[in-house]
Amino acid sequence: MIVIIDYGAGNLFSVQNALNYLGVENEISSDPAKLIAADRLILPGVGAFPDAMKKLKETGLVDIIKEQARQKPLMGICLGMQMLLEKSYEFGETEGLGLIPGTVELMKPEGLPIPHIGWNELEKNTPCPLLSDKKGEYVYFVHSYAAVTDSKYVAAYCDYGMKVPALVQNGNAYGCQFHPEKSGEIGLEILRRFTAL
Repeated sequence: MIVIIDYGAGNLFSVQNALNYLGVENEISSDPAKLIAADRLILPGVGAFPDAMKKLKETGLVDIIKEQARQKPLMGICLGMQMLLEKSYEFGETEGLGLIPGTVELMKPEGLPIPHIGWNELEKNTPCPLLSDKKGEYVYFVHSYAAVTDSKYVAAYCDYGMKVPALVQNGNAYGCQFHPEKSGEIGLEILRRFTAL
């Protein structure tokens, strides 16, 4: 069972639709007992980092998510991925979950607009069970802020006037800056691989 964490700031239903399409048992919940009982967790997110962290703290789930991430796979998607890092500088400084070392900072792509919206190729960097060895795999991004972290935590980058960490990993914590649920067959395969961890 995968639990999609409901804290009032996530792209819940598109993620659930993708899991349903894959035939994966899942549930949207903010119930601590269900998070603890789950085999895997997904932390979605849209909007601004401070608002999302405030809502997540109000649910009382922060410590439970941190504890569960030591025991089972957790995937953060888009803003949910950024929340896995130590802090963000979006609208000031806000503490994140600290599951992946690093910060979240405004993108400064050379000669390109932000937000970064569209399809970009994944450039593999370190081995990751969510990724195949194929080249030419494109996924869909919508964001203005990006992770700043050591290369050893970056499974894949994309090139958008700068090297943008696209998929990060530390232990059981995985983060997709792109939207796998909106990235066609490649995105579905990444979700499928996550369900098999």
